[in-house]
Amino acid sequence: MAGFHQVAYGILIGVALTLTSSPLVTYLVCAQSKKQSRKAILPPHSLKSDQILDGVTGLIGNTPLVRINSLSNALGVEILGKAEFLNPGGSVKDRVALRMVEDAERQGLLHPHTGSRIFEGTVGSTGISLATIARARGYDATIIMPDDVAEDKVKALECLGAEVKRVRPASIVDKKQVGNMARQAAIDFGCKGIPENSEKQHVTHEIQTGTPSMVVTATLLHAHPTGTVDDLQNEESTTKPRGFFADQFENRSNFYAHYEGTGPEIWRQTNGKVDAFVSGAGTGGTIAGAGQYIKSMNKNVVVALADPEGSGLFNKVKYGVIYDHKEAEGTKRRHQVDTVVEGIGLNRMTNNIDLALPIIDDAFRVTDVEAVAMSRYLVQNDGLFLGSSSACNLVACVKLVRKLGWKGGQTIVTILCDSGNRHYSKVCELLFCIMKVSEVYSRNDGYLRNSNIAIDHAIIEKLLNS
Repeated sequence: MAGFHQVAYGILIGVALTLTSSPLVTYLVCAQSKKQSRKAILPPHSLKSDQILDGVTGLIGNTPLVRINSLSNALGVEILGKAEFLNPGGSVKDRVALRMVEDAERQGLLHPHTGSRIFEGTVGSTGISLATIARARGYDATIIMPDDVAEDKVKALECLGAEVKRVRPASIVDKKQVGNMARQAAIDFGCKGIPENSEKQHVTHEIQTGTPSMVVTATLLHAHPTGTVDDLQNEESTTKPRGFFADQFENRSNFYAHYEGTGPEIWRQTNGKVDAFVSGAGTGGTIAGAGQYIKSMNKNVVVALADPEGSGLFNKVKYGVIYDHKEAEGTKRRHQVDTVVEGIGLNRMTNNIDLALPIIDDAFRVTDVEAVAMSRYLVQNDGLFLGSSSACNLVACVKLVRKLGWKGGQTIVTILCDSGNRHYSKVCELLFCIMKVSEVYSRNDGYLRNSNIAIDHAIIEKLLNS
């Protein structure tokens, strides 16, 4: 009987504990939930500092890698594009522009909010990036560019408040070439403070930069009628307006922007699993900087150049000579590079190309027809509207994979330099080609038809299945 009572008491105590503890458990769970909710919705003053970026320049870099699904699936590899079009200025050149300006500031060559002006000769993207950085850092910008670039780039520059000067395309040996004109404009900017009755040839208004290519001049409002000037590096001089010719082609800041930025980002994002890196070269900074860093981490990574028609770099890598056969035909559409592709291709050596050549393992020629076809293919199959240089890079990726016979999941990384938004006036008909609306097509295919560039809808499929 005693055992029965003990069991009964045990049951009663268990029921009582259950009834009393359930509300307690419920209360504790609700309290914890409310606590977590309060943590999730932080007031502005509770935000972590690493979630706040320092102005527009804080948005530059750390761009994501995006898998190009259509190409990757078709080839059995991983083709990843560094989405540089997501930079605030819309291209990979944001990295270069920021580094050039920051390095000049660190060296005491530029001082913000002094009325100083940045000069550059460019086909557009670097100019847009420099104009963006200039506006953010307290400088003015003058961009000199060929008159045959996409009109969309000119409008972007004007919206950013840059002074835009458009000139006929010319060879690098011509004083009217955009880079040479930008250099001279920076020099002239420094002359405007020299008194009219002084001997200009005896007045030194250029500041030593440590490199023969980059030019920095001070406006000599403190020049004396005798032709002498005060010390250009004294405290008063740093408050005077200066002219700065950035010279992206020769400036080593271009290389370091990618060696210390783009390259390490790619390595980190892929966990060091990179089999090939493919890039075009406009100045050489991207392929030199990112390529050298990746090679330093793994010497077996294949670094390949994507080179458009009319550029001599393909032959430089393959045969040791910068030359393109179209230079002998007298049929150039442009003086710099005979191609619809903007931003890459070169027919001369630069400091940055010199740094790239030792680490480039292979090169692939990409025709205008192939680049145009790839642009269309990406829109149709991936919803990616990319610029012509990005399309050129991806064509080279396909050619590299086919040449090496890769189909076992190897990783190929390339640069998606900018979006197609800057190329509407040249290649926007690609979108209309997909629609196959004859009336719209005929109204929007002017540039490509005038340039005798065919639109082959099947060319990428042929490359993928070759």
